[in-house]
Amino acid sequence: MNQAMTTGDLAAKVKTLLRDVPDFPRKGIIFKDITPLLADHAAFSGMIKHFAARYGKAGITKVLGIEARGFLLASPIALELGAGLVPVRKKGKLPYRTVAASYALEYGTDTLELHEDAVKPGEKVLIVDDVLATGGTAAAVCELVEKLGGEVAGIAMMIELEFLKGRAKLAGRDIYSLIKY
Repeated sequence: MNQAMTTGDLAAKVKTLLRDVPDFPRKGIIFKDITPLLADHAAFSGMIKHFAARYGKAGITKVLGIEARGFLLASPIALELGAGLVPVRKKGKLPYRTVAASYALEYGTDTLELHEDAVKPGEKVLIVDDVLATGGTAAAVCELVEKLGGEVAGIAMMIELEFLKGRAKLAGRDIYSLIKY
């Protein structure tokens, strides 16, 4: 992806590399598979640089990647921003003391955890994941960041499923999604 590519061109290119997988992980869900995008160096690199450029002047000190595909996007964004990377994991997956928040998603409920020392008071945090659906996951992560005294400077999603109205649970927050369905 060259520097002259517009946001619209980038979104169109990324969209061509997403694969719909019907009935995964449950019947009636159309899963947006990002693995073809990850395999395309130019598109993946262009997308990461795009997100980093958007948040480059926000003073981000930590980038939180939400399990599991959020890890794949957050890691290179953190490197581009010169920020630390923090994994947000499902309950029981982190080895140290944690804080937890439960949330609802479009096909059930779950709990996320963050190490209790992962975000320091006053740190500016960018939350990254692949899909904004109902907003429950991102809202839970915002709750965790704020419980630790951090500031949510932005929420960056590759894909937003607008029909699920996830932004409603994140009112008043800086939310950016490259692609909207």
